[in-house]
Amino acid sequence: MSKRTLALIAASFVAIFYGANFTIAKDVMPHYIQPFGFIVLRVLGTMLLFWAISFLGPKEKIAPKDFKRITAAAFFGVALNMLAFFEGLNLTTPISASVLMITAPIIVLILSVIFLKEKASIIKIIGVLTGLSGALLIILYGKGNSLTASNPTLGNFLVFVNAASYACYIIVVKKITQKYHPFTFMKWMYTIGFFMVLPFGYEQITQMQPAHIPLDGYLKIGYVILFATFGTYVLNIFAIRELKPTTVAVFIYLQPLLASIFAIALGSDHLDSIKIVAAIIIFTGVYLVTKPTAQNKKKINS
Repeated sequence: MSKRTLALIAASFVAIFYGANFTIAKDVMPHYIQPFGFIVLRVLGTMLLFWAISFLGPKEKIAPKDFKRITAAAFFGVALNMLAFFEGLNLTTPISASVLMITAPIIVLILSVIFLKEKASIIKIIGVLTGLSGALLIILYGKGNSLTASNPTLGNFLVFVNAASYACYIIVVKKITQKYHPFTFMKWMYTIGFFMVLPFGYEQITQMQPAHIPLDGYLKIGYVILFATFGTYVLNIFAIRELKPTTVAVFIYLQPLLASIFAIALGSDHLDSIKIVAAIIIFTGVYLVTKPTAQNKKKINS
């Protein structure tokens, strides 16, 4: 199995973990903890996990000049990304949030063309637009019995900020992933990110009542830390090292589909022909964007 295939599988699991995260994280907030306090727990837990497993990677020292890029990655990939997402998710619905994330591949494509000089082929553009149309079909039709949103307008805007921040993170972190082992820079990125989010969530952390959180609540918090954060970042870094940023970002198109599947499983939505058609359209878009170009095929076969 080629590294590209493994990278595509890794990106798929990232989409699955994130797809479940929309519903699971929504269940935690604000019942057991407020959004910014949850972010502090999430970043702290992930930081400790990366430091704990860092000994499995090579012993590397970060060059002083690279801390500037890692700090930028911490800002876009940890602080702004997570703070905007959790607060936005708290105010809107899981399916709405997941669909708004589809704007990230478009932003990544634009940034890649500008900063990475990546060529946007006709097939890639068609794939992006195809995936976009499929995801929009889900949100325009499948409202279902969504959870009550206290401020959907602000919540949706914050999720869009999260999507733009995630797109910037993918671009910023590309060169770092090729220079250092993932465990090396991720532990530093989350350490810097922790001090960025701590001022926002410290007060909410002090307001937590751990004794009143049931086992189910702790399991959901654990899922967000272990799978939806630590696991997704490890898998995503591997995918980013082997694939183009636009290819990694397009897997966000799977999130509205997966969010709908989890909603159906929980009995808050139902499956119909429109959702099936939308799923086919989304997968078609992912295929077109991830399909190797003729030039890449020559490299693989050479």
